[in-house]
Amino acid sequence: MSKRDYYEILGLDKNASPEEIKKAYRKLAMKYHPDKNPDDKTAEDKFKEANEAYEVLGTPEKKQRYDQFGHAGVNGNGGGGFGDFGGFGGGGGFEDIFGDIFDMFGGGGFSSRRRSGPQKGADIKYEVSISFEEAAFGTEKTIEFYKYENCNSCSGSGAKPGTSKKTCSHCKGTGEVRYAQRTPLGQIVNVKACDQCGGEGQIIEQPCETCKGKGKERKRKKVKVKIPAGVDNGSVIPMRGEGEPGTKGGPYGDLYILLRVLPHKIFEREGYDIICEIPITFVQAALGEELEVPTLEGRVKYKIPEGTQSSTIFRLKNKGVQNPKGYGKGDQYVKVVVETPKNLSEKQKEILKQFAAEGGEDIHEKRKSFFDKVKDAFGV
Repeated sequence: MSKRDYYEILGLDKNASPEEIKKAYRKLAMKYHPDKNPDDKTAEDKFKEANEAYEVLGTPEKKQRYDQFGHAGVNGNGGGGFGDFGGFGGGGGFEDIFGDIFDMFGGGGFSSRRRSGPQKGADIKYEVSISFEEAAFGTEKTIEFYKYENCNSCSGSGAKPGTSKKTCSHCKGTGEVRYAQRTPLGQIVNVKACDQCGGEGQIIEQPCETCKGKGKERKRKKVKVKIPAGVDNGSVIPMRGEGEPGTKGGPYGDLYILLRVLPHKIFEREGYDIICEIPITFVQAALGEELEVPTLEGRVKYKIPEGTQSSTIFRLKNKGVQNPKGYGKGDQYVKVVVETPKNLSEKQKEILKQFAAEGGEDIHEKRKSFFDKVKDAFGV
């Protein structure tokens, strides 16, 4: 699955200054933030996309790697199960970049309302290595990783079994407290999270002994991943709802499988085409011969003509990789390389001399060097 260019997402070019990047991101974040677009999946996806772009372009080191290597320079740090995407689960970078706005209004009700309502759980990113053949033909993998799940003992409430949370007496269960503040523009009523219950609206008097009141436990998880035929290195497979649990009844986050395709000993890949080199002898090149050519689906026979030159490329149609979108298969390109024989016997050398003589070639010491011939050709 190919990603959009981060500069394209923010509507910028590569010469954009840090301030321009920040300004472009701020504009998109304000437009597509989940608080402004409740239950709008399209807006949510655009917000995540802008968040991811700003996380890279807003960090000088990551921006430098991205400018040099593209997505490959910033996707993953090796190993499996290495955390969640920055800000994907709860808006992370958005609240940081608008900290000045929140401070202006005494902590601002915007972020408080974010905490008081249902929130989607954090996304998880996991890297899987597959073979060249598995990428070409598709496969199924079972992966294991650790993630938080709702506690079995308290069903995610955080309260000791047999007890329940109590409504916060300070905020009356709203999770928010309001206060008035005088400003040059007049009196403004501000909203902030209740400091007694942390914005939860409820207080746990007897915490669950299993999860210590957190409502979640870290558990080992097994998931089967179906990898379609034709995926390439860097492809990402999303698994909806397999991420971390949400809060206050919010949905689970997603699991993103990042694929790393291992190199092949013979084949190389360019898009959906396969490329390989085959060594042939001087005699095979001169006389032509039917060769057995290795392909991903087994060996096939291919007749090369007489007088085939070294580095000639032949095409085998539909012997490449399947397009995962169902647009057919690529081709295989075979490059033949003529090998010069070594350690010839005296008889073999004599035969070659006779061959050269028959063809009018001068193979003796008196033969002019290549550079002498260049001088003759160009008169210099």
